[in-house]
Order: sequence, then C-alpha cells, then structure tokens
Amino acid sequence: MMKDSRKMTLLEHLNDLRKRFIIVLVTFILSFAGALVFVRPLYYWLINDLNIRGKLTVLGPTDIIWVYFMLAGVAAIGVTIPIAAWQLWLFVSPALTEKERKIALAYIPSIFLLFFCGILFGYFVVFPNILHFLVAMNAGMFTVMFTTEKYFSFLLNIVLPFGFLFELPVVVVFLTNLGILTPARMRKMRKASYLSLVILATMISPPDFVSHSLVAVPLLLLYEISVTFSAVAYRRKQKRMRAAEKGLPAS
Repeated sequence: MMKDSRKMTLLEHLNDLRKRFIIVLVTFILSFAGALVFVRPLYYWLINDLNIRGKLTVLGPTDIIWVYFMLAGVAAIGVTIPIAAWQLWLFVSPALTEKERKIALAYIPSIFLLFFCGILFGYFVVFPNILHFLVAMNAGMFTVMFTTEKYFSFLLNIVLPFGFLFELPVVVVFLTNLGILTPARMRKMRKASYLSLVILATMISPPDFVSHSLVAVPLLLLYEISVTFSAVAYRRKQKRMRAAEKGLPAS
C-alpha cells in the first residue's frame, strides 16, 4: 500500500490535530478526576517503605493539596501517555507507507514495555535499597522527618531515570537500522561500556557490594540484550539490502 492518495489541506491537518489534542486532553482530565478518588490508597502504598504509615510531614495547608494534585497528575499522565501515542500515530500514519507503518508499530509496544519494566525495577529494587541505606546512616543521631515534597521528589528522581535507561535496546535497534551502530562496534566497545555502566551503578546505589550488584548486573544484561537485538536488526538490514540489489521483495 502506498501513501494515502488524497492530499489533505492545511486546514484539514489542523482540524485533525485539534481533534487528536482534544481526545488526549479529555483523557487526561477524566484520568485526573478518577485518580483523585484513589489518592489515599496510592499515597499509603507509595510510603509503605517508610514503615511510618500516613506520617509524612507537611509544612503548610497547601502541601496537602499539592500531594493530591501531584499523585493524581502522575497517575493521569501514566494513563494518558499510551492514548497520546496512539493519537499521534493516527495523525502521522496516513503519510506513511505500509512498510513504514509496520516498522513504527513494532517500536511502539517495545518502548512502553521497556519503560514500564524500568520503572518497576527502579521502584522495587533500587529505591528501597537507597532509602533504607540513607535512613540507616542516621544511627539514632537525628530525628528523621520526611516532608511530602522531599520524599516524592526523591522517589521520582530515583525511579524515573530507570524508565529511560531501559529504553537502551530500542535505541540500539533504531541506531542500527540507521547504520550508526553495528553489533561488531558494540562488541568492540563492550569493556568501556561495562566500565561506564558499573560506574553509573556505583553512583546511584548505596556503597555496598550487594546494592552495586543489584543495579549493575541488570544494566550489564541490558547491554548484552542490546547487542543481540543489534545483531538481529543488522542481519535483517543486510538481507533487505541484498534483496534490493537483486530486485527481490525483502521478507
């Protein structure tokens, strides 16, 4: 299938874009309103690692509103992102060929799945280890008091980067298809990459061997998975190029 034969005018493009934007906006508003109902159980679940159920400190009345809006907003964004991506896909897909559509659709589920896995890894593995280590450093010297803003800012700063780190295989496949990366080049860079990932794991985890291992080993495995995916993408690319040279349809 070729690109859509009907040429859309600028006004039609703008109207279509406006419709997509309204759908995304309505999704966010409805998700936000629905999430407000579940703020309390979500709040208690997120502070479970503190073992001081319901006793985060607020420094003013507006901090309470901030907690409700922040938690509901994060939950609403999580619900809205897939809808927004789908609406973006519907907007650009008419301009793509059938082959380009298949390639793009193959990336979208992987991006969301890997990002979700990274968030889970950051929250259930990295965050509790760092939190417990920092609290243990107190050793009775200080009165420990967490404010809602400090706690949730710390949580997001720890967890969110892992969502992006876990996108490495998708980025590698994309760069391989562009010809910027090859599996041979990634294997040649293995020692330097390992060292960089271990240093990164050391920087974002408590200073003990177990914590370092809990963070470093998955990152190293992620790199090896990326090398494997790069090799598969590279072989498929070479196969398509040979088929194109012979005038045959690429499988």
